[in-house]
Amino acid sequence: MWVSLTCRVTFLCLAAIYSTTSFGQTLSPSDQVVLNLDAAVARTLQSNPGLIAFGYQIYAQQGRLQQSELKPNLQLGILVENAVGSGDFQGIDGAETTLSLAWVLERGKRERRIDAARAGVSLVESEAEIQRLDAAAETARAYLDTLALQERLVRTDNAVTLAEQTAEAVQKRVQAGRTPEADLARAEAELARMQLDREDVEHELLTSHRRLAAQWGETQPGFTRVSGNVHQLPTPDTFAALLARIEQNPDLTRYLNEKRLREAELRLAEARAKPSWQLTAGVRRLERSDDQAFIAGITIPLTTRNRNQGQISEARARLAMTDADRVATRVQIETQLFALYQELQRSLHRTTTIREEILPRIEQALKDTERAYAAGRYGYFELRVVQAELLDTRTALVESSIDAHRRVIEIERLTGTTVTSSATHP
Repeated sequence: MWVSLTCRVTFLCLAAIYSTTSFGQTLSPSDQVVLNLDAAVARTLQSNPGLIAFGYQIYAQQGRLQQSELKPNLQLGILVENAVGSGDFQGIDGAETTLSLAWVLERGKRERRIDAARAGVSLVESEAEIQRLDAAAETARAYLDTLALQERLVRTDNAVTLAEQTAEAVQKRVQAGRTPEADLARAEAELARMQLDREDVEHELLTSHRRLAAQWGETQPGFTRVSGNVHQLPTPDTFAALLARIEQNPDLTRYLNEKRLREAELRLAEARAKPSWQLTAGVRRLERSDDQAFIAGITIPLTTRNRNQGQISEARARLAMTDADRVATRVQIETQLFALYQELQRSLHRTTTIREEILPRIEQALKDTERAYAAGRYGYFELRVVQAELLDTRTALVESSIDAHRRVIEIERLTGTTVTSSATHP
């Protein structure tokens, strides 16, 4: 159940995003080890250090369940009376020896303890499920960060290529005496800045690989890149459809298990208000007459003062608090879902507008400016301004696409189900 639910949060929410694509890395294809999201999530679920540590809480709770099933031990009693006294009771000739067994009648406490322990196991298991979902969602975030850095590396490579071409064009104009040498110095400085930006992204990408590998407890990544396409955008379902799935949120289902635990604790507290009885049975030997007799008895505590009222009141308050917490959590989740859905719609609209309306016009403006620059009608300043606008627009397109996918991950985590009904591709 955990694996399938975790895959809903991560794989299904990003399945439309991650189709295999090439990112122009410096490594040759034979040297690259490509990681996909499915493998990353599987490794996380199997080897995440936090999940392994949390698993011991389940073992601990199962130990409590095992302990709750144990019945009270029998008590063996030996009582010697009327011995080693004075007068007729000197020595042991007049002694009376009683050998007895006593056992406790818990009056329903054991069954209530077992119910509470089982509810505790269910609660810890639901918390473990949340931990697994969180770990898988965090892996999806780290995976998306790595994918985004790969795309940014492509953009910086393109920016470096554009700066190199510009520096070559300016140098030719300088050699022809049509442009001052100051323009060449500015073009070469811009090229150096673009190369520094590329180096920054390369370092960030290496760190991102480490962070992703750390999700399954590795410090040395066994991959060189991840597969995917950030420009393949999701088509989300309606907000009403997503809102209807809130009840499948694992944080809400956890409260159902917690409520069962609180109810079991209340029943246990009420059962403890009834005192346990103790039965005793045994054999008594009378030395003076060399006879034996059977004895039996019952001990019933008087509960005139303590009937466990305090623990019963506490259990009832905790039960009511669980219901109140669930209501508060649901309101919070619904509010978060609305905010994320609005942000997702905004990111999708922004991406579409940049891709279809802004970027084509900037690209055409750059072509016109390059022709004008080559003809001597524009100077380096005009050319550089349009180039900067193009680079900024391409960067904005990548960032808005990445932002849309991040919102998808968070919505998937809130609803526990897939957000997208289909996918679109430019």
